[in-house]
Amino acid sequence: MNVRRSAAALAATAVLCAGAAPAALAAPSPSPAPVIPSGLFGKEDPTYDGVWRQSFALLAQHAVGVSPAPQAVQWLAGQQCADGAFAAFRADSGAPCDAKTVLDTNATAVAVQALKALGGHDAAVKKGADWLKSVQNEDGGWSYNPGSPSEGSSTAVVISSLAVAGEKPAEVKSKAGKSAYDGLLSFQLGCAAEPAADRGAFGYQAQAGTLPANADASAAAVLAALGTGPGVTPAATDTPAAALACPAGAADPAAAAQGAAGYLAEALKKDGHLTAKTPGAETVTPDVGNTADAVIALAAAGHKQSAAGALEWLKGNTAAWSKGNPAALATLVLTARATGTDPKSFGGADLVAALNATGPVDAAANPKGSASPGAAKSSDSSDSSNGNVWWIIGAGAAAGVGIGFLLSGRKKKQQP
Repeated sequence: MNVRRSAAALAATAVLCAGAAPAALAAPSPSPAPVIPSGLFGKEDPTYDGVWRQSFALLAQHAVGVSPAPQAVQWLAGQQCADGAFAAFRADSGAPCDAKTVLDTNATAVAVQALKALGGHDAAVKKGADWLKSVQNEDGGWSYNPGSPSEGSSTAVVISSLAVAGEKPAEVKSKAGKSAYDGLLSFQLGCAAEPAADRGAFGYQAQAGTLPANADASAAAVLAALGTGPGVTPAATDTPAAALACPAGAADPAAAAQGAAGYLAEALKKDGHLTAKTPGAETVTPDVGNTADAVIALAAAGHKQSAAGALEWLKGNTAAWSKGNPAALATLVLTARATGTDPKSFGGADLVAALNATGPVDAAANPKGSASPGAAKSSDSSDSSNGNVWWIIGAGAAAGVGIGFLLSGRKKKQQP
């Protein structure tokens, strides 16, 4: 699966997780075909991932020196609400945000990172960071939508954004005096965790009093604890990742990052990639998104060799998964950059050209106005062509399906 889960679908799956009847799994009627803004990357319904996929597409282009089309940057900047927040997508950005606008910490966090990377948007970046700080929970963490209990994944992606924006997460404190890192570290499984292989991992949220290990949250937490976002440059050092040192010392973000990296490295060893199980399935399937996330996290932590096997697997197993999908392609571009791999020759594919083809063209960089091949065509990816896929993804997310924090907008629970 290669699309971001919807907030609406996740609300529906909350009912399922509470014990709704199987009949609730019936998919809703298809919605009318959406109007795709000219400045937006991708040709699929942007209702639940417009800001998310746009932000990562722009981050990836910037990371490899591609000049983004001005209309693409303008579209993203125009999605911001007056208070600094972003929703997942606003069809009419000319209308002011109101009480009905569903504000999204994850969309805001990635938009802030993209606008910061591109430069020239200092006021928007500050407003976004200030809004994120204003919705911090008392425990120091953040939720996907403000007002809900904190989650390890959302807390991590917000901290990455604040760090990229120039904030010091250790000094970002809630009204109760808890810092952003206090909130993040509360989701790490320590030396008492069982099985021992889960030690060092981060969880999404406690379930029935237990905090399960979660690869999505763990990969995001590595970046957050290191004070970086997904735009990772190749590390100067390269050592094998190690398991969480036990007994553990005092809570420390850097040590926490290394412990989570150790967990991810071990998780990748079993199959050479991560796996997930969709609801109702009898067998697990490869989790491409979270595998890419784990590779980026390990590279950021200085452990490229621990990610080498998974990187090679990604090179040979992502063509169908990423076809026509800007978020997936951007993820792979950032994966290549983090590991020092050429994104224009990734398993025989030119990821940069493929990503560019999903969005608007920079007229200044292309004087003749020639679009990249396929730029005006809709994706024929079977994963995202069905309007009901958003609801299905939401159901999968609540059950633990992994699709990667760079793609998913975070909202994910336990990995099987």
